[in-house]
Amino acid sequence: MKKIHFLPALAALLSACSPSPAQKAPDAKAPASETAPTTYRINFDTSRGPFVVEINRDQAPNGADRLYNLVKSKYFDGTRFYRVVPGFMVQWGAAADPKVAADWDVNIPDDEVKATNERGTITFAASSRPNTRTTHMFINYGDNARLDAMGFAPLGKVVSGMETVDQIYSGDGERPDQTRMKTEGNAYLEKEFPNLDFIKTARIAQ
Repeated sequence: MKKIHFLPALAALLSACSPSPAQKAPDAKAPASETAPTTYRINFDTSRGPFVVEINRDQAPNGADRLYNLVKSKYFDGTRFYRVVPGFMVQWGAAADPKVAADWDVNIPDDEVKATNERGTITFAASSRPNTRTTHMFINYGDNARLDAMGFAPLGKVVSGMETVDQIYSGDGERPDQTRMKTEGNAYLEKEFPNLDFIKTARIAQ
């Protein structure tokens, strides 16, 4: 993995992935918080094809619960893969509808890092501040163990379709602006970055 790819992407990953507390409404309503099963799988159907992730709640209980509730609410339907850095990671998590994004703009507590950020693992993005995870996630393309010491706690791994994840469109790199994604949603991304791949549906496997 080339250093020139990793370091700029890492700096971006650690910034602006979660809004500061000052940006939140003081009466923000907490989203659904059902406890997830010990293990569960999520079927992702994307514009590039399907892939499946398996989540282990023991690895990162707060993250596993948040992801479970996001999927059950169909939060990810229509969301774009807006940051794609070959050899490093692919990231998503901005809701198609900014009103939906606002409903889920509530931080969750950090989890202890119990697994390493190896290829194929799925992890919540965060800012450099504690307890700033919300809805933005990434899948590791490479073995990014240096993220472990920075507090990025994997909660599961791609168990099928990693070849699909590898093929997600990367031509726009890190150009999409998260502030505009938050306020405009897909209206902004579809106009300015029409080639981005996206999640059609994400569902808990039955």
